Amino acid sequence: MPDDMPDLDGVLDAVGPRLRELRRQRGTTLARLAESTGISVSTLSRLESGGRKPTLELLLRLARAHQVQLDELVGAPPTGDPRVHARPISRNGTTFVPLTRRPGGVQAFKQIIPAGWPGAEPEPKVHEGYDWCYVLSGQLRLQLGEHDMLLRPGEAVEFDCHTPHAFSNPGPGPTEVLTLFGPQGERLHLRARPTR
Repeated sequence: MPDDMPDLDGVLDAVGPRLRELRRQRGTTLARLAESTGISVSTLSRLESGGRKPTLELLLRLARAHQVQLDELVGAPPTGDPRVHARPISRNGTTFVPLTRRPGGVQAFKQIIPAGWPGAEPEPKVHEGYDWCYVLSGQLRLQLGEHDMLLRPGEAVEFDCHTPHAFSNPGPGPTEVLTLFGPQGERLHLRARPTR
């Protein structure tokens, strides 16, 4: 084995304590983790104690449940360049630039909304979760329940997505917004002050 290759047995032996620590940091029980992963309590206990070697299938389920990358579970050495090399995603006339690469959990995006988008009066929608937006440049119109507000650079808003809401860009130029999306029920605690 080359000198720069980690000892495989040592890497696998370290997974159990790492799994136990992650579970405890998140304040969850073996029973709750078993429910979310479909892995039995006894298997989880043996994994944490080192009585069972982890398989890729088990590690993938646990990484998803803990919302961490697989590398973090196995203690992989850094892979070098930590920068996120994201490919923009175009959806419904707007562009999303991913700013995170961590699977699951809260995802950050820079959203670029062209002037005049969406082209007609937007229809308010409802869905699961919470939205958080921070305006970097331009103007963002937010219709939220009974409110109709214009957000300018430096303003942030957070709201429950069960409230009917719609975004639009009144122009004159493009609007750039930082947006955070998370799993259902995950909430960030920042609200914009209303402008008078």
